[in-house]
Amino acid sequence: MSSTVTVRPAKGVGVIGILSIIAGIVMIIAGGVTWGVVSSQLSAEEITVSDDADFLAGRHVNGPFTAYAQAEVINKHALEMSDGQTYAELPQDDERRAVVMNASFLRASLFTSVVAFGVAALVIGLGILFILIGIALKRISSGPAVAVETSGGYSSGGNLSSAQAPTHTPAHAAPTAPAPTTPAPTTPATPPTRTSTHAAPVEEPKSPGVPPAGTQTPPVAEPKSPGVPPTGTETPPTTPPAQGEPPR
Repeated sequence: MSSTVTVRPAKGVGVIGILSIIAGIVMIIAGGVTWGVVSSQLSAEEITVSDDADFLAGRHVNGPFTAYAQAEVINKHALEMSDGQTYAELPQDDERRAVVMNASFLRASLFTSVVAFGVAALVIGLGILFILIGIALKRISSGPAVAVETSGGYSSGGNLSSAQAPTHTPAHAAPTAPAPTTPAPTTPATPPTRTSTHAAPVEEPKSPGVPPAGTQTPPVAEPKSPGVPPTGTETPPTTPPAQGEPPR
């Protein structure tokens, strides 16, 4: 018996996809605005990377890379002026202390702009990712319903490949008694045989009628004929009967 199961997309998937797309758009806009504001503020300062910079020399500071290059040049010039000493290492009555302090403030401001550029780029990237996820969820939710024919029922986990036919048990069915089980015969345990070193010798069986060795056999008397006395017995003389007397 086969059955048809219709699989429909979840209703909430489409709503989540739309919200994800909206969130991604907002994040992209916020990141772009932040990037533009920081870049315009740096460009308004009319800062140019020094010619002795390690990279991007002579470029106008209006982005994260030029700001970082200028910050490194400022730190280099400050250390050359203070003979390699930082603001905290200079004595309080040193005249160079104010110049080194201003160089530290400028360098910190440029590094702050670099961090702002990084945060803006991160937000823009997350916005793009949210939009892609929302589009995927929207396509899943707008897909058509799929009818799957199975040989029986399907499991609650949704795995149609491992479908099994449902088992129906009538309510009025009598309970089935378990079949009696016959216990298996048990074999009595055989006690272990102990062999003693002082065991009595076992006599060998003898043939019937044969006396054991060392036993004296009594003489057997030979049978005699009736009326014949045995050998070695004196026979009394026989007296002939007298005449006229009956024989005895």
